[in-house]
Amino acid sequence: MINEIELIDQINQGDTAAFRQLLELHHRKVIHICLSFVNDPHDAEDIAQEVFIEMFRSLKNFRKDASVSTWLYRLSVNKSLDFIRQSKRQKRGSGKVGLMEKNDLERLSISNRQMPSDGMEEDDKKKLLYMAIEQLPERQKKAIILSQIKELKQQEVAEIMETTIASVESLLVRAKRKLKETLIRHKEEFI
Repeated sequence: MINEIELIDQINQGDTAAFRQLLELHHRKVIHICLSFVNDPHDAEDIAQEVFIEMFRSLKNFRKDASVSTWLYRLSVNKSLDFIRQSKRQKRGSGKVGLMEKNDLERLSISNRQMPSDGMEEDDKKKLLYMAIEQLPERQKKAIILSQIKELKQQEVAEIMETTIASVESLLVRAKRKLKETLIRHKEEFI
């Protein structure tokens, strides 16, 4: 097993091969978390590059008692949210909505229909759910994506969000309540 702390020490001494090795260890994870937020492979790749640039710049200040994975998750989430904020500023009022990966949405308990004719209805439900998630306040959105979609333990979510487990639990309760209200309200609009 590769010792990441040793890799970081080697990187800080100018070893570019060690940086490539650290990048290869975490590249897929970083891309995956970025995709959860932006769901565009090209945007996710761009964000991941920014994450690794930031990681490289910050390695000298890395606390060696912390987890590299948690640190990279935090960087990935923050860079993804920065990208979303920047996109919203550039496209004010456009209502741009990305789509999550199909299996991520299914983990949020959207059932699969058995009949092919229901496929369009399922796609509409998935889009609606993602639109509802997009409307959540930033911290609630982070908590719901990391906990429910990425299936991280609450302790990991708390570390990534730099908060307590109790705060994460509270954010999740409020996020689920708001999602439910939004989905019910939307359903009532079409009845």
